[in-house]
Amino acid sequence: MDYTEFRTPIKALLGEQYSELSIAIAKLLSLYLVPQISGSSSSPVLSDKLRYPSFMRVIPSDIYQAQALVRLMSHFSWNWVGVVYGDDDYGRAAYQSFMQDSVGKICADFEKVLPHYLDHVDLDKHIKEVAQTIRKSKAKVVLLILKAELVEKLFNEMVQTNTSRIWIASDAWSINRYLTKMKDINKVGEIFGFSFTMGIAPGFEDYVKNLRPTPGARNDFIEEYNQLRLNCSLSPSTCVVDDLLNGVDMREAYRERVAIYAFAYGLRALLKCDENTCSGDTNFPPWQLVESMRSANFTLDGKTYSFDENGDFTDGYDLIMWKKNNDERVIEVVGKFLLKNGDVEILSQFLWLNNTLSTSKCSDPCKPGHVKNQSEISCCYTCMECPEGKYTDQQDQPECLNCPKGKWSNKGDHECMPFQEKYLGWTDSYPIALLAATVIGLVLVLISFIIFYVHRNTVVIKKADSTMSYFMLLGLTVSFVSVIMFIGRPSNHLCRAQQAVYGLGFTLCVSCILVKAYRTFLAFMALDPDKQHTLKKLYKPLINLVLLTGGQGIILLFWLVFKSPFQDLKWPETGMIKYVVCDEGSIVGFVVMHGYIALLAFICFFLAFKSRKVPHDFNDTGIIIFSMLIHLFIWLCFIPIYIDRNTNKTDQRHIVQASAILASNYGIMFCHFVPKCYIVLWELSENSRALIMSRLARRIKDDTANANINVVNEDSRTTPDSGIICNGVGTSMREISMVSIDPSSTTKTMDLFNADRGIINPTVSHHAKLGQRHTTRN
Repeated sequence: MDYTEFRTPIKALLGEQYSELSIAIAKLLSLYLVPQISGSSSSPVLSDKLRYPSFMRVIPSDIYQAQALVRLMSHFSWNWVGVVYGDDDYGRAAYQSFMQDSVGKICADFEKVLPHYLDHVDLDKHIKEVAQTIRKSKAKVVLLILKAELVEKLFNEMVQTNTSRIWIASDAWSINRYLTKMKDINKVGEIFGFSFTMGIAPGFEDYVKNLRPTPGARNDFIEEYNQLRLNCSLSPSTCVVDDLLNGVDMREAYRERVAIYAFAYGLRALLKCDENTCSGDTNFPPWQLVESMRSANFTLDGKTYSFDENGDFTDGYDLIMWKKNNDERVIEVVGKFLLKNGDVEILSQFLWLNNTLSTSKCSDPCKPGHVKNQSEISCCYTCMECPEGKYTDQQDQPECLNCPKGKWSNKGDHECMPFQEKYLGWTDSYPIALLAATVIGLVLVLISFIIFYVHRNTVVIKKADSTMSYFMLLGLTVSFVSVIMFIGRPSNHLCRAQQAVYGLGFTLCVSCILVKAYRTFLAFMALDPDKQHTLKKLYKPLINLVLLTGGQGIILLFWLVFKSPFQDLKWPETGMIKYVVCDEGSIVGFVVMHGYIALLAFICFFLAFKSRKVPHDFNDTGIIIFSMLIHLFIWLCFIPIYIDRNTNKTDQRHIVQASAILASNYGIMFCHFVPKCYIVLWELSENSRALIMSRLARRIKDDTANANINVVNEDSRTTPDSGIICNGVGTSMREISMVSIDPSSTTKTMDLFNADRGIINPTVSHHAKLGQRHTTRN
C-alpha cells in the first residue's frame, strides 16, 4: 500500500524512554513514515533504517556506548571484568556490542544474564546466583547492563554479604536518582557510568517550582508522581512543590529539549519559515518531515547538533561517578567520551582518580625488564624476564626491545647501560698477589746475586759457574719484570712488551742452563775421547748463549713485524663487562715463541738425563732435570687453560700466563740458586775442597768397583807392581789399578770440570796421573 500521500494531524512523536517500547512503536510508525524522536532509547537495532526508517534519536547508539565502556576500562587498566546483562533487546544488544569491541582488550571472567521481567518466578534465585558468582570471581570490576530495578535487587544482595566492587553502569541506570538514595548504597563500592550528554534547560527549574494544579483542576501526572515516588497525598499540608524538584534530575530534561529543537528546526525548514511567516504547506505528508529533520543542523547552547545517516546523534557521553554524600550518592560528571576522539578524558579536577582506583587484571602487571608470555586467554599471561641484550622500560610490554649498539643489559633489566671495562687493576686482589710474588722473586734474585758475588771464590760457587749464574739471574730478573706488565690497562705497546720481555728473559735463563747441561754432557762423553773431542768444539759458552737467545729474538722480531699483539676488547657474549686484554695477533708467533723455550728446556732435560751418572759434586744434572720438568709441566698445564674459549675472552688469560711465568721462575730459583745459597751460608764445613775431593774419591771407588779396579785406602801404601806411593788429599791415599778401561778418562773428566771453572787442582791432577801407573791383577 502506498502511504506517500498519507496525511495525519499528528506530525511527530516524542519518545519512548526504553528501547523495547520504542522498537514496538517504531514498527508501527515506520509503516506511515511518521517521525519518532527519542531522548533515551539507545538500542543499536533502532539504527536499522530499513526496518525503522522514521526513527531518530538525540543520543548515540549503544554501539558507541560499548566503545566508551571499553575505553573506560582500558584507561583504568581494568582488563578482567564480570558482565551481567538483562534478557531483553536492550541488554542483549549492548552485551554483544561490548563483547565485540572488547576482543583483545578486555576479558570477561563471567557472563551472567538476568530475567528482564520483574515478576519472573525465579528472579530472586537468579539474583543470588549472580551475587555468589561475583563474590567468587577475581574480577574487581562488574559491568551491569540492567534496568534500575534489577540493579537495586542485586545491590541489596551484595550489601547483605558485605561485598564491595567497582560497578560500571549502563545508560539505563547510570543517572537513576532513586538508586542514589537507596539504603546502604555507600557499602557497594565505587560506581561509574556513562550518561548521554546532559545540560541545563534555561527556566525549566523555575517552571517546575511554580508548577501547581490550579484550584479545582486535576493533573493526573503530578498526582501519579506524588503517589508513586514521594508517597505524599494531595493535601497541601503534607505535600510541597520542592518534593518534585528532589525527584527529578533537571539535567535529564535537557535531551528532551534538544529533541524538541530538532523537530522545530526540521519543521521550520520544511515549511520555509522566516522570522515572521511560513510559506510552506502545513498539510504535508509525514515522510517529508522525516527527511527535513534528518538533514537539520542546528546550534543550541553553543553546541552543534546533527543526525548521521542512521538518524543518531554522534556527540558522545558524559563520564559520571556516584560520589558519596553522607548516606547517599550524588551524580557528578568527571570526564567525557567524545566520538570524534574515541578516548576517555578525565576532567582536570578529577585526575586523582587515575592513581587511586584499584586495578582488576587477570594477571599481575609485568614490571619493567619483563615481558608478557601470552596464554590462551588474551588478558592472561605470565611474566618472563627479558634476556640479556634486551629490555623493557614500561609495564606489560608485549616484547622486549633490543639494546642500542654499544650498550647491553643483564637479564631482567629495565634499561641498557654502557659496557664496563675490566682488566687487572693495580688495586685488585689477584694483581696484588702477582705483584707481591714478583717483588719477592726480584728480592730473591738480588740476594742470590749478592751471595754469589761475595762468595764467588768458594768451591760451590765456582762449581756452579758464576758467569752463567749471573746471566741466569739477569734472565730471571727480566722474566719477573714481564709479570708487572700484565697489570694495569693494556695498550698496544704494553701488549707487545709483555711477550717480548718474557720471551727474551726466560730464553736467556734456559740458554744458560743448556750451556751447563752441555758441559756436563761433555764430561759424560769422557769415556769416548773421540766424540768428546768433536763435541767439545761446539762448547763456546758465551757464543752459545748469544746464538740461543738470538734465535728467540729473531722469532720475536718476525712476530712483532708481521702481526704483533694488540689491545682488544673481549666480550664473553654475556654480562655487562668487556675485558680489556692483549690479543696475540698471530697465534703462530705465540706458539713458536713458547715452543722454542720448550724445545730448549727439553734439550736441557735430555742432556742432563744422559749425564746423570757424572759425579754429583761436579754437575747439576739433578736440579736441571727437576727444574726443566717443573717448567714443562707448568706450561703443559697452561696450554689448555689459556686456549679455553671462556678464559680467552676474560682477564683470566693474563692471570694464567703471569702465574705460569712466576711458577717457572720460582722453579729455577729454588732449584738452582736457593740450595747453593744455603750451602754457602749455613754449611760452610761442607763447602771445602778437601771434603769435595773426598766425596769424589768415594764416588770413583763405587764406580770402579764394577770395573774390577782395586782401590786401597791407607795413609801410605806401595802398589804391588809399581811401588808408587800416593800421598792422598788430607789423610787419604788411593792406589788405583785398572784392568780393562782407559786410565786417562778420569784425568780428563776432572781436568774438564776444573779447567772450565778455572780451579785446576795440582793435587787432584797429580793423584789422577799416578792412577795411570797402575798394576793389573793376575
